[in-house]
Amino acid sequence: MGNVHRVVVLALDGVYPFELGIAHRVFGAAGGRYEVLTCSVDGGPVRTNSDFSVTVAHGPEVLSTADTVILPPCETALVSPELPEAVGAALAAIPRGARIVSICTGAVLLAAAGLLDGRPATTHWALVDRFRAWFPEVALDPDVLFIDDGDILTSAGAASGVDVCLHLLRKDHGTALANRVARLAVVPPWRDGGQAQYIEQPVPEPTANDTSATRQWALENLHEPLALADLAGHARMSLRTFARRFNEEVGMSPGRWLIQQRVTRARDLLESTDLAVDDIAGQVGFATGTSLRQHLHAAIGVTPLAYRRTFRGGVGAGV
Repeated sequence: MGNVHRVVVLALDGVYPFELGIAHRVFGAAGGRYEVLTCSVDGGPVRTNSDFSVTVAHGPEVLSTADTVILPPCETALVSPELPEAVGAALAAIPRGARIVSICTGAVLLAAAGLLDGRPATTHWALVDRFRAWFPEVALDPDVLFIDDGDILTSAGAASGVDVCLHLLRKDHGTALANRVARLAVVPPWRDGGQAQYIEQPVPEPTANDTSATRQWALENLHEPLALADLAGHARMSLRTFARRFNEEVGMSPGRWLIQQRVTRARDLLESTDLAVDDIAGQVGFATGTSLRQHLHAAIGVTPLAYRRTFRGGVGAGV
């Protein structure tokens, strides 16, 4: 299997227990491909934001051995633009080339350490005003679930921490493993990082007039050239009503959602089959192989050839 990828989680006082456990829940279920260690800045127990503390097995020295570092959030009252000396020393121990991932308020630590200067980042929507006032040099985007900027990834609150970890798992080992881990955790296998983290309108209660049945129908018919009129017709709604309800329920337009589903299905086929790109394009509803190449590159920045090489160790026919 090769070298095991080491993930180190830095727990600080006031940490949220749920987010503290995300890395182990995701990477720890990946069949031994990762080793997940939890540390504190001094090796001592860490007070959570709940009514208990946690004892960690490691001190900050393990950060120097990390391939990926996860920074879970602390309660908002403890967040400050000033980086505590012990935290700064811990972050300085992270080796060059390691990935760093923040969840929610963890982005404040990265910004306070100067690691986000001039870079895109996100954090929880409720922290946006303070973050912008404290760190105007950061290109903050508060409207997304997570941002992958290569060696640094930032994510919004709670569940988006699961999303960004599954995203990394998918990048490292492919869709099939990420989907399997997601099923074990009973969470959606994939939510695009650009999806809105906060929808102003409450999600409607499921009714006979919601769009879930149409979404399922669309997934079963991705090979067809589905248009908004087709989706609205299946849902028995006007175009305007369908588009509005779809956006309320999903957080994006029907067209954008369809492209995401087509790209996801194409990635599955690139990983699991030797089908030529033109054949895959036809199966997922893109008009041509060129269209598939354009959408795949826009989504993840690589060609079908590079993607297949990454996850299959070779090249399929007609790529």
